[in-house]
Amino acid sequence: MADMHNSRILLESGTNEIEVMKFTIGGNLYGINVAKVLEIMISGPVKPMPLSHPAVEGIFKPRDVVITVVDLPKYLGVESPKAEKDIFIVTNFNKMCIAFRVHTVDRISRISWTDIQKPDKTVSGGAESVATGIAQCDGDLVTILDFERIVAEIAPETSIQMSEVERLGPRERNEKPVWVAEDSVLLSKMIGDSLRKANYVNLHMFPNGQELWDALCELPEEKDLSRDVALIITDIEMPQMDGHRLTKLVKDHARFKSIPLIIFSSLISEEMRIKGRQLGADEQLTKPEIAHLVDVMDHLLERTAGSKAR
Repeated sequence: MADMHNSRILLESGTNEIEVMKFTIGGNLYGINVAKVLEIMISGPVKPMPLSHPAVEGIFKPRDVVITVVDLPKYLGVESPKAEKDIFIVTNFNKMCIAFRVHTVDRISRISWTDIQKPDKTVSGGAESVATGIAQCDGDLVTILDFERIVAEIAPETSIQMSEVERLGPRERNEKPVWVAEDSVLLSKMIGDSLRKANYVNLHMFPNGQELWDALCELPEEKDLSRDVALIITDIEMPQMDGHRLTKLVKDHARFKSIPLIIFSSLISEEMRIKGRQLGADEQLTKPEIAHLVDVMDHLLERTAGSKAR
């Protein structure tokens, strides 16, 4: 059907906008960031795989590429028979290609991240929620799914691994303040736990770029910034303010631009890397490479300390 590389509208960098592809499951509207979508195709024959997660339907092989298929209705607890007109949304994030079975695909809406709200814990399940936000798209209320969390649950070995940090060996305690913007409750905990394991003990976690930016702007003018924030790590996809917008604001600001900033995201493609570079990001790393993140943090903080010493 549609190759998203050729048909998507390329967003300008740092505008705090997202393109949401709407799709249906059981009559309900859901959404996915178009940046995660490689292709949309009519569902085809799937070969079951033994001993896999109940929501893993199996594998299929379009054009000589083997792709895992996740039965999204089943994962969400929607009982419905598979149909010939079902759609596969083929995605690419965290360096993995996965197809998600859905019932229909609707249009693409371009909206601001400020139009996406975190769901209330009474309906979202709190930390267990698979909804990263609720958006108003063309008059429709759309649930934006946390596909990273879904994949992390189905295949934990593909997500952030504490063992990678443990292999770095004993490390000195680092008390430099590190600010992290990450909206996923699950991934925020994983990142925080991993960095503390790496002996980064002064972490400040924010659920989106807007709250981190607001906290930056509230720092007193006369204070030495490095005592409050020595390094910023940001995801890209976040309600209210995304990581690209946050990067632009930080790097365009005379007072904040010297703060090292790392984009740590599942969406780091060559296109995204160019955008991040244009916005001034010091480094861009792909999830779930947590040991690489620690190495880069060490390097940037040492470089900053060296420049100040001179």
